[in-house]
Amino acid sequence: MNDLWCGKSIGQEEMVMGMKYDLGTGEEKNWIVAESSFSSSLLGKAEAVMSLGNGYMGLRSAAEEPYVGEVRNLFVAGTFNKSDAQEVSELPNAADVTRMNIFIDGERLDASVRTEDYVRALNLKTAELIRSFIWTTSAGKQVALKFRRFVSLDNLHVIAMKMELEALSDNVDVSVESGVNAQVSNSGAQHFFEGEKRIYDKKYVEMVTRTVESKIDFMFHTVHHVTLAGVELNQPFMRMDRRLIMLSYQGTLMKGQKFSLEKLTTVHTSRDKEFKGMTLQEMRDCALSSLKQCAAEGYEKLFARHARAWEQRVWKLYQLNIESQDDFDILAARFALYHLTAMTPAHDERMGIAAKGLSGEGYQGHSFWDTEMFILPFFIYSNPEVARSLLIYRYLGLEGARKKARSNGYEGAMYPWEAAWPSDGEMAQEWGRVDIVTGKQTKIWTGFIEQHITADVAFAVWQYYMVTADQAFMDDYGYEIILDTARFWTSRLEWDEVSGQYCINDVIGPDEYKEHVDNNAFTNYFAHFNIQLAMEYYSNLKESDSDVFHRLNELLDLEHAMEAWMKCIDKIYLPQPGEGLVIPQDDTYLTKRIIDLTKYKNQTHVNTIFEDYSLEQLSDIQVSKQTDLMILFYWLEDRFTNDVKIANYNYYEPKTIHDSSLSLSTHAILANDLGDRSLAYRLFRQACEIDLGPEMKSSDLGMHTASIGGIWQVIVMGFAGIRMLHGELRINPELPEHWNKLEFMINWQGQRLELEITADQLVVKATEQVPVKLDVYGKEYCFDDVLTVSLTEARGED
Repeated sequence: MNDLWCGKSIGQEEMVMGMKYDLGTGEEKNWIVAESSFSSSLLGKAEAVMSLGNGYMGLRSAAEEPYVGEVRNLFVAGTFNKSDAQEVSELPNAADVTRMNIFIDGERLDASVRTEDYVRALNLKTAELIRSFIWTTSAGKQVALKFRRFVSLDNLHVIAMKMELEALSDNVDVSVESGVNAQVSNSGAQHFFEGEKRIYDKKYVEMVTRTVESKIDFMFHTVHHVTLAGVELNQPFMRMDRRLIMLSYQGTLMKGQKFSLEKLTTVHTSRDKEFKGMTLQEMRDCALSSLKQCAAEGYEKLFARHARAWEQRVWKLYQLNIESQDDFDILAARFALYHLTAMTPAHDERMGIAAKGLSGEGYQGHSFWDTEMFILPFFIYSNPEVARSLLIYRYLGLEGARKKARSNGYEGAMYPWEAAWPSDGEMAQEWGRVDIVTGKQTKIWTGFIEQHITADVAFAVWQYYMVTADQAFMDDYGYEIILDTARFWTSRLEWDEVSGQYCINDVIGPDEYKEHVDNNAFTNYFAHFNIQLAMEYYSNLKESDSDVFHRLNELLDLEHAMEAWMKCIDKIYLPQPGEGLVIPQDDTYLTKRIIDLTKYKNQTHVNTIFEDYSLEQLSDIQVSKQTDLMILFYWLEDRFTNDVKIANYNYYEPKTIHDSSLSLSTHAILANDLGDRSLAYRLFRQACEIDLGPEMKSSDLGMHTASIGGIWQVIVMGFAGIRMLHGELRINPELPEHWNKLEFMINWQGQRLELEITADQLVVKATEQVPVKLDVYGKEYCFDDVLTVSLTEARGED
């Protein structure tokens, strides 16, 4: 994955090209992400970071009035389509329902000129986008405009908008055109047939379109409620064009009078679970009925229910609070929780999390290892029901994984590097950027040889089971994933006569600047873990659960698989510490030349190294996009000593330019583990600023979802020191020096634990008074109510 972000640090009070994070006051303090100025040439930042969503759909926050360079995206999770046989399946950009053509005295509204008091703000607490400003016409007349918008968490199908325009200085003529515009594409790729258009009672707009390859029906229904000076306007001018339905409302405002437009839209698709077995007409009737029910309630009542849903399902559930001397820390944490909620299809286990969530076209809406290694831990510990759903998505993906294994000549389940609809198999593109040296298009090898994702999925299943003790999940889904992925690895191993070991050759590890390497340490260790785990579960099932064993044995020929696992498990090559305790990232990394990376370590945006080197040239340099070993030390920490971790951190970190948005959070956690709290916080801050930082082009393609999950991991797994080791809970807190208190919750084996951590004290409350055993700095504690630990004593400090 190639990505964009910026590592330049900012202060809380500093304005970032119009972005501000200190506008919230009172109860809204540290809840507001805002921009205080508008630039029509820098639209992507606010569009993405202020995007709205509920997991069912995601709406990029483009302005109501149109601008050149804007990206108007509406995605519905799981609705993949191929626009052409030569293209990969992607989430189609659905019809635009947010654009409004607004004219004042015949002049089109343009907030980039003659604008005062401009503010666009996303309230993270209520998940509402509010934009307001005063605009002056070219004739000198002033009008005040206010726009509100939300995507409902209470009713997943609802998009609600509200606009108010007030004449401040003179009488003005107002014209607003609004409706449903399907004249959109995915960067030029058209995914929909023309479809059908209707207007019922001059009020209810209906557009029904169908994807060209996957044949998914999309149903859009929209209604407007418009008043001018308190008088309802119900005779709009109606316009239909190709892929377009628009209603136009106009009138004259006297000074001090207001024009108000409320717009409610519902979005449904034939893939929605509740429509199973229905005809298209039945689905349309249900969708239209839903819109009419919403219209009867109006914006304010719908918003109140939506805001309550966020309060109950998100903020009260997770209870994350940071008392820091820097307010940015808690705002960034809330920002992460907001987007983790907005981007996750918690409603449907047939769908995974896209690498850009539902906030942009980057990576075509595909799921990567980002979910299992960077996002899923949040849900495992904070909302296991959602974690279970995401892992069932991977279980359903066994069909595509087996298909990929067969097509590559292997056995078992070989998970795709990029996944879309679970049964589809590999969705990675084959060609990428232009080579700076040759001028030719670069082949993308990740879909072919970045194979560690297969073990990553198995690891995620194991982690979920250890934390939740969800035996039913393992019986129905989990064992099959772990056993069949282990079958893949034994077929993937290659015997080396010289060393007398099994190797894994020609792969890409997490460090994607090193292609076609042999024995990538991360891949080898995780493949070994996968096989070892399968052997353990084979034995356990055979002894204690004959029904599950016999079912899986018949499906996967486990007895034959076990023979293969036993033959190879002790002979898989696992790179060991060498000179200076450094573990080779792969067979040749340590032999490559070393160059001065200062320029790239201090870059203001990623991938600047490609201005000087091609990917092929980078393969011959000791430079890493992200360091494989750090992720390995994090997740399999008990396999390596602290001395080995320190030696490798000191060796590889200077050679890592963090061009991957996945990199910083892992390095922050390892830095904290190894005692460098100052560096850990700096890296945490940089991870937060990947999307919230000063680089105005960093988020153009959408949010960096893995980094968003990484923010939570640094807080909880890093600073709070929460870890699961061999099914046991460990808590070793090391807070940043300027944090006074950290509060959060986790679920541990079916029980909610509420934690409060200060510099010298840990308090853990078992909410259901079920006995808990945990380790704090090497000392074991057992309790069933409230545990209070002096961290000074636990650390052995005077």
